[in-house]
Amino acid sequence: MNQNPQKINYYLECEKEIQRNAGRLPRLLLHSCCAPCSSAVLEYLSPHFDITLFYFNPNITPEEEYRKRVAELHRLIAEAAYPNPVRIVEGRYDSGEFFRMAQGLEALPEGGQRCYRCYRLRLEETAKQAAADGYEYFTTTLSVSPYKNAQKLNAIGSELSAQYGVKYLLSDFKKKDGYRRSIELSAQYGLYRQNYCGCVFSKAQRENALSHSV
Repeated sequence: MNQNPQKINYYLECEKEIQRNAGRLPRLLLHSCCAPCSSAVLEYLSPHFDITLFYFNPNITPEEEYRKRVAELHRLIAEAAYPNPVRIVEGRYDSGEFFRMAQGLEALPEGGQRCYRCYRLRLEETAKQAAADGYEYFTTTLSVSPYKNAQKLNAIGSELSAQYGVKYLLSDFKKKDGYRRSIELSAQYGLYRQNYCGCVFSKAQRENALSHSV
């Protein structure tokens, strides 16, 4: 019998998968959106997985912002102490990929279909990389944010898992104070915390909200 996706506790599913792998260290390709989100996720997962961070985010503009975020990710990995080594792989950066994907969806508000297609764009590249390099699992740090739809992320990840033959680590990293912990770790390491998701649309929405709050 198929489970109702509304009833799935993704945090619990992640815990169960960790327990199933007790005593070994599976290889995980972890898509990373930024250092602040990655901080709490790495703290949680690093005792249980051999992790490579995959920084693939063509949605981020301008390029200066993209480079600033990846630099902070490298700094976090260099300064933090994890039970097992964490590596970083940078994907290609072509903002045109994102704009082609978003064509026709530019007027939609944040949190809708444009965002879901952006999830798929980044997760599919992660799944491809994981399959090509022989990883056992892939997942993303995105669900640590209260602004990201964990149900959609897990549904997309599960579809791609079946397509590419790599296990998707079901997860909702915001649970059990994951988001709060990411804020604490950002303060501890002095991480740059951006005030918009990354794309021009999220930036415009954020600026519009700020202008109306003045």
